[in-house]
Amino acid sequence: MKQKEVCVDVTGLSRLDEEVVRCVVGIGVKKFISPDTAISKNIKEIGGEGVEIWSFEGENTDLKLIEGFDLDKIEAIKQDQPIGVRINITSKADEENVVKAAKKGASVVIVSATDWKVIPVENLIAELHKTNTGLFFAVKDAQEAKLMAETLELGVDGVVTKLSEKEDIEEIFNVLHPSGERLELTPARIVEIKQVGSGDRSCIDTCSLLRIGEGMLIGSQSAAFFLVHSETIETEFVASRPFRVNAGPVHAYILMADRKTKYLSEIGSGDEVLVVDAGGTTRIAIVGRSKIEKRPLLLIKAKVGGFEMSTLCQNAETIRLVTKDKEPIAVTELKEGDEVLVHLAGNARHFGMAVEETIIEK
Repeated sequence: MKQKEVCVDVTGLSRLDEEVVRCVVGIGVKKFISPDTAISKNIKEIGGEGVEIWSFEGENTDLKLIEGFDLDKIEAIKQDQPIGVRINITSKADEENVVKAAKKGASVVIVSATDWKVIPVENLIAELHKTNTGLFFAVKDAQEAKLMAETLELGVDGVVTKLSEKEDIEEIFNVLHPSGERLELTPARIVEIKQVGSGDRSCIDTCSLLRIGEGMLIGSQSAAFFLVHSETIETEFVASRPFRVNAGPVHAYILMADRKTKYLSEIGSGDEVLVVDAGGTTRIAIVGRSKIEKRPLLLIKAKVGGFEMSTLCQNAETIRLVTKDKEPIAVTELKEGDEVLVHLAGNARHFGMAVEETIIEK
């Protein structure tokens, strides 16, 4: 899949905010729409090697832009330099013109729309994703950029946004480039397993198909989490539920997509949770529902060095942790001395946020 890009539009500015440009170049933005003026030269000086200027004016530009589909202009310009076409979609004919521009040799098409957005973009992604034409969509914020990046799974090749606060552009850039951050997982030795009676436990059903090896980070302490495996393994007694993690009782903490914690009792439809595999690679899943039912529970305690941590989970064969060898193991098969993967966050929490504070949780 092509690397998704952000193009920042600085047209209409009388003065360039050099500090903002310096910051957005620093996070990885390399494309700017600008008049071929001193502003363009200034951006090049700030950004250095690799920065591209796209312009509707002048000839000294890396990509010459034209407004709307004009076959004569496309044919004339593309002989000398790369060309881009910007088209506002208000009808099916406009959508067809985007495809025509790509077929006639446009290197980039920039699409904008005020009403229908998703369906036209789905159609254009399907038409253009195997071509050499980059499909960019004009967006106003990170939420819209995320939608365009995920449309038809492939997403657009990039987005165009107006120069604004650097935090806004950074947020847009980050939703196009999720870090896939790796979390450190550490083996912890099981020191106690005990049946403790029944309690209200939460199953988290996501809008994603989870894979064998993936799960969520759950624990009774806000800085120490067990990797609880997803219900992706089918047995002769029960079908797999590859969207589900049977997480634990309602008091337990879960590590969220924003690296804050929530109690399992707080999780609901639309929340974004962190999914982690046995190698520590992360991704984000949207919660479809949280299902709370009364079930028999197991208390599991483990140690990393002298630090003791615990969690509780439903006492059933379908609930699994992950061994130090990255293999799922049913909690009903756990024995003292076994080693399972955990994540030590190293901070206390206040309303889910990490703080430098001494808090004792037993």
